[in-house]
Amino acid sequence: PPPPGAGRRRSKQKKKSKVGKILGWTAGSLAFVVIAVAGAGYLYYEHLNSNITTQDVVGAKNGFDKDKAFNILIIGTDKRTGKGNEGYGDKGSVGHADTNVLLHVSKDRTNATALSIPRDLIVNVPDCQVKEKDGTLRTIPGTDDVRFNTSLGQEGRDPGCTMKTVKEVTGITVDHFMMADFNAVKQLSTAVGGVQVCVAHAVDDPKSHLKLPKGKSIVKGEQALAFVRTRHSFGNHGDLDRIKVQQQFLGSLARKMSSSDTLTSPTKLTSLAETATKALTVDKGIGSLNKLKDIALELKKVPPKNLSFTTVPVLDNPADGKIHKTVIVNPTAAPPIFDAIKNDVSLTQTKKQQQQKQKAADAAKLKGSMSSAHDVRVDIYNGSDTTGAAQATLTWLQNSEGVVKSSQLGNAPKQKKTSLEYSPDQADQARRLAKIMDLPGSALKPGKSETNDQGLPAIKLVLGADYAGPGEPLSNGPVKAPDVDKTTADKTVCAS
Repeated sequence: PPPPGAGRRRSKQKKKSKVGKILGWTAGSLAFVVIAVAGAGYLYYEHLNSNITTQDVVGAKNGFDKDKAFNILIIGTDKRTGKGNEGYGDKGSVGHADTNVLLHVSKDRTNATALSIPRDLIVNVPDCQVKEKDGTLRTIPGTDDVRFNTSLGQEGRDPGCTMKTVKEVTGITVDHFMMADFNAVKQLSTAVGGVQVCVAHAVDDPKSHLKLPKGKSIVKGEQALAFVRTRHSFGNHGDLDRIKVQQQFLGSLARKMSSSDTLTSPTKLTSLAETATKALTVDKGIGSLNKLKDIALELKKVPPKNLSFTTVPVLDNPADGKIHKTVIVNPTAAPPIFDAIKNDVSLTQTKKQQQQKQKAADAAKLKGSMSSAHDVRVDIYNGSDTTGAAQATLTWLQNSEGVVKSSQLGNAPKQKKTSLEYSPDQADQARRLAKIMDLPGSALKPGKSETNDQGLPAIKLVLGADYAGPGEPLSNGPVKAPDVDKTTADKTVCAS
């Protein structure tokens, strides 16, 4: 672990900069698409498949679902593996999570969000389980008030522990991970013939060995690595400004990979396929060329203008005193971003687009036959902050809407959203009640029915904090993207 005072973000500190790694996930993914489209021979396909390193971790999904939104944690480690990397990173490092990007891809594939998580973010790393070689599970105790990067490598923690730490910090469930050391930057940038970057002023950094003139330049290999690892050329010479540089590099790499110059070059495509499959370590759920190809095909659907890069909003850690070397989550600015990702809301999406998306989802859930109002049996509970909400709804349903087989059963634990739970054979009743109450599709929860006061099965309606009164439509959840500092993959931003 870093000693006290290490990893400082200000120029006052003299500590040698650690390497900032960034994975070319876009490049690697599109390389897999190319192999699938090109119809490479079986032997070459098997060769590429054997290049992929997999790791069995607790918490990763078994397989990839092309019909759902998904979250992939992209991890860059500081482990000094690979030829030419002896001079980088911490000597003898076990491989900490130094660069972390949580990639959320929307269910409809119209947008994606790449959320950077600072390595110096102070978090509580939870207890986690790792799988031993013999298949047994070993529990590693959690640690409070430590840097996020210690969620990997420290005490033998694996990427599953980092995934669990992300859930602890953001509330977002991670489906899969992709991990590599900084060889990926050097090799992938070379494979595409270089990546265009832009700086607002000339750079000559003796620590990272980066030398660039003012304006646009093409970087690859060691120079590309120097670009994403430099901390002393931009902003306040800290890790947060380096993250912005890394995001610029990723956006430019995404544009280069989708360009005709790359997609029509057999030499570049073959080199990319080799490089990408060798660079990645992934969980077993996506640990094959076919699965990675499926992910790549889904990523390819996202327009660059709707691929947003942002960083977890943070504050200086008050526990550091005058010398700021770590950060904490901003309790005001961060939750809206976390909620947007959890609710599949794009940072670039307009209110009208989100409303259209919600209407389509509601229509899909309400599709099918419906019972008459008279046949609906429902038990009503009040989980809202409004006293008497259940009784008022019961009176309205019985007297105004003809739902006479309804009962009011008092209070339930408080919940944010109204829910309507039903068993499969009561789906038509649930659809009818949802239409009567103008419930959003997200409120319908397939599950189990319960027995009402007459001993008959009934659907369960729990009014939440979004309850606005009898006959009033409920909130459909966040429809407006939070106001955050972000960039998109279609724009060139010069580092300053």
